[in-house]
Amino acid sequence: MFELLKKDSTARARLGVLTTAHGAIESPFFMPVGTNAAVKTLSGEDLRTFNTQIILSNTYHLFLRPGVEVMQQAGGLHRFMNWDGPILTDSGGYQVFSLARLRKLTDEGVEFQSHVDGARHFFTPEKVIAIEQVLGSDIMMPLDECAPYPCGRKEAEISLRRTTLWAKRSREYFLNHAAKAHRQYLFGIIQGATYRDLRERSAREIMDIGLDGYAIGGVSVGEPVDIMFETLDWIIHLLPENQPRYFMGIGLPDQIVRAVGEGVDMFDTCIPTRYGRNGSAFTSQGRLVIRNAQYAQDFGPMDATCECLTCRHYSRSYIRHLVNINEILGLKLISYHNVYFYVTLMKRIRQAIAQDRYREFQKEFLENYCSSSSKEKDNCALM
Repeated sequence: MFELLKKDSTARARLGVLTTAHGAIESPFFMPVGTNAAVKTLSGEDLRTFNTQIILSNTYHLFLRPGVEVMQQAGGLHRFMNWDGPILTDSGGYQVFSLARLRKLTDEGVEFQSHVDGARHFFTPEKVIAIEQVLGSDIMMPLDECAPYPCGRKEAEISLRRTTLWAKRSREYFLNHAAKAHRQYLFGIIQGATYRDLRERSAREIMDIGLDGYAIGGVSVGEPVDIMFETLDWIIHLLPENQPRYFMGIGLPDQIVRAVGEGVDMFDTCIPTRYGRNGSAFTSQGRLVIRNAQYAQDFGPMDATCECLTCRHYSRSYIRHLVNINEILGLKLISYHNVYFYVTLMKRIRQAIAQDRYREFQKEFLENYCSSSSKEKDNCALM
């Protein structure tokens, strides 16, 4: 499923190809988040205009609305949302984790109360895989327990043990109920919170199960960015080279650039569309807050180096006007630009690796982006 094509000679960055039933994906790659079978404000046609390779959806949310029965009748998630490219589905473990007061965890599974209507449901690892098979996603993430930050060692150990148990059960169910429509892949998720020995133990246990790829979970849950990258450094060298590596839930552009340099292949985050809905655009020189008064008479593009539809046809002044009167077109134009920025950034990353100049690329990007190289400083946002 995954072929490692090249390793950069100046960094740990890697080029690869992940082949799925709905197409091959060049890595490293970014997955726009379409939690509810839609990337906020953007259609599949929008995403295709700049060659988005894969999108991510969420099993928890799709289970609640529109429901498994609707998905069965529709013929799966691809047909339902008219997307013919690859899809990764998250299990919803993080969403259940966020419902701390509305759920009860046991080794059997998790009982939770819907945030939609208050109805109670019970997820087991087997049930989550069964739902994802109905959805027909190309890559499935199993149910896991995401430990919070901060958390004590005992809590982290429980989360680790349960995640391993659930991964084993997920794989067993997956092997005994293989989807007939097309080949699906099942990844494993590494937990262990901020404890090095637990992270290493989790990596070994999850790899021993024998899965199609490995994700680093339990990050971007409130911990400082330097701790997040320390966690990555603990385990990235333990992961097999011939399988994809997924850093779940990060991040800002400079975080992605840094993580690629450490050997990560896959990323997802809702930041491009979330920031877009709040009137912020990502540019080659940092984050631009388009709501600010200084752009009222600025008739240049949001990013002079960008070739997206938004930057080619609309000015900062116009977009600021749309945002400040709460016109939905403004949110769409910024979100379009932001997702384009992320997808194009990954293309530039792949080109730099192919040319054996990733360390140089990383240095140039972080300097131009006004980055601390570990997190985006608020005072670096274009004011």
